[in-house]
Amino acid sequence: MGAERMHAASAESTAIVDAVLDYSRRRMLAADVPLDKPQTPAELNRLVGTTITDAGLGSQRALSVFEHILAPACLTTSHPSYLSFIPTAPTIASIAFDLVVSASGLYGGSWLEGAGAVHAENEVLSFLASEFGLPDTAGGVFVQGGTIGNLSALVAAREAAKAKLLDAGKELPRRWKIVCSVEAHSSNKSAAKVMDADVLLVPAGDDGVLRADAVRAALSEHGDEICAVVATGGSTNFGIVDDIAGIAALKDEFDFWLHIDGAYGLTAMLAPEARSIFAGVERADSVIVDPHKWLFAPFDCCALIYRDPDAGRRAHTQHAEYLDTLTDAGDFSPSDYSIQLTRRPRGLPLWFSLATYGVTAYREAVSATLTLTKMIAAEIAARPELRLVRDPQLSVVVFEREGWEREDYDRWSDELLDSQRAFVVPSSHRGRPNTRFAILNPLTTLDDLVGILDTMKLDTMK
Repeated sequence: MGAERMHAASAESTAIVDAVLDYSRRRMLAADVPLDKPQTPAELNRLVGTTITDAGLGSQRALSVFEHILAPACLTTSHPSYLSFIPTAPTIASIAFDLVVSASGLYGGSWLEGAGAVHAENEVLSFLASEFGLPDTAGGVFVQGGTIGNLSALVAAREAAKAKLLDAGKELPRRWKIVCSVEAHSSNKSAAKVMDADVLLVPAGDDGVLRADAVRAALSEHGDEICAVVATGGSTNFGIVDDIAGIAALKDEFDFWLHIDGAYGLTAMLAPEARSIFAGVERADSVIVDPHKWLFAPFDCCALIYRDPDAGRRAHTQHAEYLDTLTDAGDFSPSDYSIQLTRRPRGLPLWFSLATYGVTAYREAVSATLTLTKMIAAEIAARPELRLVRDPQLSVVVFEREGWEREDYDRWSDELLDSQRAFVVPSSHRGRPNTRFAILNPLTTLDDLVGILDTMKLDTMK
């Protein structure tokens, strides 16, 4: 009875679905979704109590606990005033279709089981590859996030380097090395740790840009020990783009795998005014970009694209007797291109949103974000109590408040969140505290940002 009750269509099931859809509808269409804030473990334990019981709470009570206690203890990362880390801003269409993906019982790991879903995802990947200047034969897979995307790409790079050396009759290095900037995302170091490889941290310029001369020195010194060079297409802390064109040109001198970590920033290529910043991406062997950031998809979603998808397949296809029917078929199965086997077709909400609104709407949204960034950077530069740490290149603005120590930033940040005005946390650069606006949400306004700056005036701190 219990199993049938949980799975069969019934009056109880209808009530559950109606309640969940009603909550989802209200949440998606609300014009005043709160920013919310975390609670302490003790407070949540007191408010929530025990929810996992033998008899169960029933759907109405369980949903009530979530709506009134658990959800308000989670920050709304898509709020226009969520300006820390890298926000998300999923479109209404993508959120709505995320419900459809879950409701449809879709599996996105193989062509055999999810051909329609895979076809749609591949159309999005082909569109992105074209935007990045990669060949028509490029392809890949949607994975959970940038960390899994970088790891999967770097594993493919290592396997390609291994095959190249073995084919040439050369010995394999004792440890592989991955070249990246000191300002590269921490996920690249994490990937190297998982791979038991070493990271060669190459110094960037004072402007945060990794340039070809520094990479050339590493390639010259370490040669065949290097399995990949990682260039950043928009650093998380500053939004800085490395000298991708210069680094890519080194492929004329050295044989290496070029990976572009564009998790945050590569989306800017959709804006015509920003395309030139990313010159050289078209020569990459692999790239990643996270649609749950600037491409307005729900969590979690990273597009991993290989110049030669076969390189990804050779590295990641899993072999087992029960999988023979998949691996022997030769179909395009997404699980062959990353470290995961089981996968949700997480690219479908982005596909539906792009198909619904069209690419032009996306270009306009990205361009609007870049324009807003320039406007608020000019406002910061005009205020005597504030100083830009670096001029923004994409949509991250890092700035300091004159005379403030870390404690001042902490207190100010806490007050902003407690008052539900904004979520802006302190950061730092070269030992100096600062703060930053990460601007991605098309609903964020100049007035919102100026109002936050006003709270930092000299007479507001005691």
